[in-house]
Amino acid sequence: MFKKILIANRGEIALRIIRTCKELGIPTVAVYSTADKDSLHVVFADEAVCIGPPSSKESYLKIPSILAAAEVTGADAIHPGYGFLAENAGFSEICADSNIKFIGPSPDMIRRMGDKAVAKETMRAVGVPVVPGSSGAVKSIEEAKTIAAEVGYPVILKASAGGGGKGMRIVWNESEVQKAFQTASSEAEAAFSNPELYLEKFIESPRHVEVQIMGDQFGNVYHYGERDCTVQRRHQKLIEESPSPVITEAVREKMCKAAVDGAKSVNYEGAGTIEFLVDKYLNFFFIEMNTRIQVEHPVTEMVNNVDLIKQQILVAAGEKVRDLPRKPIGHSFEFRINAEDPDNGFRPSPGKIEYLHVPGGFGVRVDSHIYNDYVVPPFYDSLIAKLIVWGTDRNHAIARAKRALEEFTIEGIKTTIPFHKQVLENEHFISFDYDTNSIDKLFQS
Repeated sequence: MFKKILIANRGEIALRIIRTCKELGIPTVAVYSTADKDSLHVVFADEAVCIGPPSSKESYLKIPSILAAAEVTGADAIHPGYGFLAENAGFSEICADSNIKFIGPSPDMIRRMGDKAVAKETMRAVGVPVVPGSSGAVKSIEEAKTIAAEVGYPVILKASAGGGGKGMRIVWNESEVQKAFQTASSEAEAAFSNPELYLEKFIESPRHVEVQIMGDQFGNVYHYGERDCTVQRRHQKLIEESPSPVITEAVREKMCKAAVDGAKSVNYEGAGTIEFLVDKYLNFFFIEMNTRIQVEHPVTEMVNNVDLIKQQILVAAGEKVRDLPRKPIGHSFEFRINAEDPDNGFRPSPGKIEYLHVPGGFGVRVDSHIYNDYVVPPFYDSLIAKLIVWGTDRNHAIARAKRALEEFTIEGIKTTIPFHKQVLENEHFISFDYDTNSIDKLFQS
């Protein structure tokens, strides 16, 4: 087992990892920017090292500073969390060269599965259904027009190296291709330092469903069921749940098998997520793989009674997957509490938290790094807390979520709590009559 783990991240995920490390008896090192000096992940780690000013490029993305922190503290492993350097193959490679274990896939695996176009071809080769489209990166506007004509409009252009809605454009006819291609490519270059795009048939009225997998160094790959992440705004997930309310048992079995087969085909090691789009006929299509732990992993933990971060660490240390998947029990939701104003276009709302009351009770979990008088900085993602609830079934979980959201009080800044309350009262949500483009159907500002 590792002697000491450095967490190359911030906020709630850094604190989440620290908690599991403490239960495993592993000392931890937090790194932080000057803007995060008062964050709880800094308080509760065994050691903490400042790695730079507020800018991510000068702190959480600055590899030399992170490696220097690992060296001076004697950390022999680094957990990247999600975001920042979690899917950076170069960082994984430098860690290996420095005799520091990167708690995640190998550099080669990140390159193969982190590039969406390559991942799509890898999955297609082993029989996993994929959305019709280009066989790799599209080299030119004319090639994009040719492929679009073959698969039929509408199509969608996506950044090969990224996610989160950046470098993504829907194209409804040939006249829109040139502008969409140029805009998406420029956006991809700015966000990921890679302008490459790939093209897919645009699935209308889709649901976003993903399968959580875990692979070890002995060739074993297991799945922990699926999560439904259909409630989104601009391709950013807002509410996740497990199991999916629309997937039948037969489709679930096929989808989870496809995810495991795809991961096994590349000898995948560590935590990962295979993501699918599901059409109205319950046909599912692979869209990408995330080679890291995800923001929404707690919903899977709740219905499977498993600590996925613990599994990650054990696998990275060379052990077999210890807590094998079992039949999921009940239903779970995760609500992303963002420092945003939903009544004003979800405008960011950084600032001082003047009063905080966190809900509790059976089946309620809050993952967060905030506290009374904490100042939410304006430099990073707006996620400040995750409310996770469990119930015996979906209706029970919704009732518990309503109760928890009523208790959840944050004053001094605007948050997405009112949005979540409104969604839970919406008939379309209750009857799961929505898709990834239904934000207006679920929430009227």
